[in-house]
Amino acid sequence: MGHRLSKIYTRTGDDGTTGLGNGSRVKKTSERIEAIGAVDELNSVIGLLLTHAIKSEIRITLVDIQHELFDLGGELSIPGRIAITEKQVARLEETLDRLNADLPPLKEFILPGGSASAAVCHMARTVCRRAERRVTRLAESEKISAEAGKYLNRLSDLLFVIARTLNVHAGCSDVLWQPGKTR
Repeated sequence: MGHRLSKIYTRTGDDGTTGLGNGSRVKKTSERIEAIGAVDELNSVIGLLLTHAIKSEIRITLVDIQHELFDLGGELSIPGRIAITEKQVARLEETLDRLNADLPPLKEFILPGGSASAAVCHMARTVCRRAERRVTRLAESEKISAEAGKYLNRLSDLLFVIARTLNVHAGCSDVLWQPGKTR
């Protein structure tokens, strides 16, 4: 790969459009760009999470996810391209099952929080849900691979389990929701 980003500004977006990977231009407010932006935002929040002290197994998993999210952004930026497959979805499920097996069963809903790293992971989870909604909305009007939505759905579940795991590693308890509690 050569120097692809030798010039950062091009002024081509000054008219409210942006270029897709196939050379076509779309409005910056299009559903496709909303989906790409939400996936990019998710990747950034995971980057923030990675600034925390995290055990190696989870760190490696999150870095792999960042690469896959970049692949997903590429898939979304080139209509018809497939980058996320059942293989990536299955890997998320395997990781989710492995991490969840070590956690105490949940009997209550939990609030986002606990340790700082778990709180950031919950933020990543909610951004992931938004990215899933944006991709789902895009799929209502354009052809998008089913695996893209499945990937984001499993990823939000995995981020929930990772947040709980990070609390365990930090010696924090999950924050249990207490309906109607004000103090």
